[in-house]
Amino acid sequence: MTAPDGTALPMTAEARPSTGRIAWTVLRVATSVAVLVTLYDVLPLDNCSVPAALAMLLVGLTGFIALVAAQVHWIIRSPFPMLRAVEALATSVPFFLLLFAATYVVLAGLSPDSFGEPLSHIDGLYFTVTVFSTVGFGDITARTQPARVLVTVQMIADLVVLGLAVKVIVGAVKRGRTAESR
Repeated sequence: MTAPDGTALPMTAEARPSTGRIAWTVLRVATSVAVLVTLYDVLPLDNCSVPAALAMLLVGLTGFIALVAAQVHWIIRSPFPMLRAVEALATSVPFFLLLFAATYVVLAGLSPDSFGEPLSHIDGLYFTVTVFSTVGFGDITARTQPARVLVTVQMIADLVVLGLAVKVIVGAVKRGRTAESR
């Protein structure tokens, strides 16, 4: 394209990342998710105390917030902010879901009547994803007040993650693109 005076207009579109960079990003995401799932699977979650369970949830949520904040920083500074944003979502959401799944398994271990059935690691993850996706099949239900409070906290946090975190990450992509075009 040219300006009215015939000079070439500068290109402002984001350059496309190379196949190697995309492959490296996919590998980082896959490795991060694999590490998170492995930790979730091997931790003896059904042998925790109440203070340990609360500490795990609070430290985990704090870690999640710190992770999203760091990812926003990385998105803004990245030469490929959109690719970095996809990576941020692909690692943050599993971390968030596994944190609640772990908390449900801990609660079920502490109080077996908390849910309609005992929760294995797979059951905890399944229940977390059904709550997150708002499907709620009803096969696993929160039966005690602490379990219902925890599910309510997850539902509110889900709305925050889906709304605010996505908005923050999209805003970071826009800021990164703006900084890149200067």
